[in-house]
Amino acid sequence: MAELFNVYPLNDVEPVRALGSYLWDTRGDRYLDLYGGHAVISVGHTHPRYVQALTEQLNRISFYSNSVRIPLQQELADKLGEMSEHPDYALFLCNSGAEANENALKLASFHTGRKKVIAFSKAFHGRTAGAVAATDNKAIVAPVNYSEHVTFLPFNDAEAAQQGITDEACAVIVEGIQGVGGIQVASDAFLQTLRKRCDETGAVLILDGVQCGYGRSGKFFSHQFSGIQADIISMAKGMGNGFPIGGILISPKFKASYGLLGTTFGGNHLACTAAIAVLDIMRDENLIDNATRMGEYLMNGIRQIGGYKELRGRGLMIGIEYDFPVESLRNTLLYDHHIFTGVAGKNTVRLLPSLAVGQAEADQFLEALSVCLAVQS
Repeated sequence: MAELFNVYPLNDVEPVRALGSYLWDTRGDRYLDLYGGHAVISVGHTHPRYVQALTEQLNRISFYSNSVRIPLQQELADKLGEMSEHPDYALFLCNSGAEANENALKLASFHTGRKKVIAFSKAFHGRTAGAVAATDNKAIVAPVNYSEHVTFLPFNDAEAAQQGITDEACAVIVEGIQGVGGIQVASDAFLQTLRKRCDETGAVLILDGVQCGYGRSGKFFSHQFSGIQADIISMAKGMGNGFPIGGILISPKFKASYGLLGTTFGGNHLACTAAIAVLDIMRDENLIDNATRMGEYLMNGIRQIGGYKELRGRGLMIGIEYDFPVESLRNTLLYDHHIFTGVAGKNTVRLLPSLAVGQAEADQFLEALSVCLAVQS
């Protein structure tokens, strides 16, 4: 009997049905999902409009390569450009966040003719060759992943960025809010310094919005709080609400040529249909506004409960750091209270719910957290 390669530690839960912010397992037990499978579920599980759109598309055509016209790609580009306030940026479609960052770095290197990359402490940009080299975790960088061209600077240190970004850099890649790094929010001064230094040195500024983008922060991309423009923006996760899709938005300063970038599955019919449905639902149900409102509601509730070391985040991207390891707390929330949450490092609980999460779901979490912390103390 074949075995699966043992990659992840698994929670002893087997979801078989989902709707909105809830999952049901094989025994019929209901779970509140405040993690969305690593921030992937953006408009809620099995949203009727999403399911209908994919079903109808599947009954027409599910796939052909990028050797033919696929008008859905242009429809997605138009809607994404309008909603993200980047109507003059070009869209390249791929399949994942790592692939998006890979192509962003490649495009930056083609554009500048340089190879040095500036990344930051606690960064996570993916597991493929270029993306993992810019990820601050030596445990997942294999010997074959050339990384000598990457320099890591301290995150949120504007002075270090001022000194460390030189005219040798082809790209500066940064998350507007670090996810795996513990929900660390980039300051306005830090991001503005990066923009300024990239302008001065000719380096390409890549904003990794894979986890912190697509409305999660309360703006379409979290770096928009700082009033800066990125040269390339990477996206994935919430883009397809569970259907694999990623992409990069590309400034008009870059010129396309045949063979520069390429993909087999990127921008396929089903992926574009999923992404269009997500944008339509986000627009019609005002989900970015809901992310702001419910994020504030959750943060205020967490503050009232107290007991944490630091509370960080924006919108529905929330990190609660405690002065004790949170594995037991997370497991108690999951197995005793049937609530999915995530962790970042050893001491931070990570909340990444659907942008459609409501007050009743937030209250359910806050009540459970209060009970768990009372027992913990």
